[in-house]
Amino acid sequence: MTKGKKILMYGFLIIASFISVFPLYWMVSAATNKSADVLSGRIIPGGYLVENFKNLLANQDVFRALGNSFKYAIILTVVSMVICSLAGYGFEIYHDKAKDLVMSVILLAMMVPFVATMIPLFQMFSKAGWLNSTIGFILPTISTPFLIMMFRQSARSFPHDIIEAARIDGLSEIAIFFRMFMPTMRSTYAAAATITFMNAWNNYLWPKVIMTDAESITMPMVVANLTQGYVTDYGMLMLAVLICTLPTAIVFFCLQKSFAEGITGAVK
Repeated sequence: MTKGKKILMYGFLIIASFISVFPLYWMVSAATNKSADVLSGRIIPGGYLVENFKNLLANQDVFRALGNSFKYAIILTVVSMVICSLAGYGFEIYHDKAKDLVMSVILLAMMVPFVATMIPLFQMFSKAGWLNSTIGFILPTISTPFLIMMFRQSARSFPHDIIEAARIDGLSEIAIFFRMFMPTMRSTYAAAATITFMNAWNNYLWPKVIMTDAESITMPMVVANLTQGYVTDYGMLMLAVLICTLPTAIVFFCLQKSFAEGITGAVK
């Protein structure tokens, strides 16, 4: 590659990186400015971070929302990992035509938008008494076709010779899954956990429908509440957005290497 092409390539990468990072920088900068400065287009950090934080605490129950969001997201992630990985493992290891048909039906469910099933789900959960409950939050998304397909694809790269050897040694099917399959597929679990946690944390529509009590509020609902009214304090709003963004960003950066390996189907 010639020197001129390298300069063009690196110049393009620098510009693309700046365009990608600038919205994040602007969000952090806006969280430190007052509303008038944000509306005027100020991009330099200001000194109103503490004041915006005090106003946010005065207007919304942020700590309760953070606690609820962490609780719902962690429980959903853990339970979803177990159920979806068991399903994906079973579909691949115990292979037959009937399971292929069931898998096709599950994949077709990906084509159905959630809003089409939201009202029936609300009616069912209301009759079951699951409003404002953890089970009401996690049950509709506890198992997703995408994660099942992801674990099934990963199970295809799992050596079947190991399974046969374990069976000969007298290891049960459940023990094979938990003691051999799960440790081998760490990168896949990391990728699936990242996706599930981010989706659960950022979920707004279903919690807004199922959580009718103020004590069950989540962080996306807090952000939405700040935009409702005649006047919006954009400094306070951007601080809430920043607080809402940090947990998912931390989870992704901590698991980014395993995430990339899991998405590409790498198995060690």
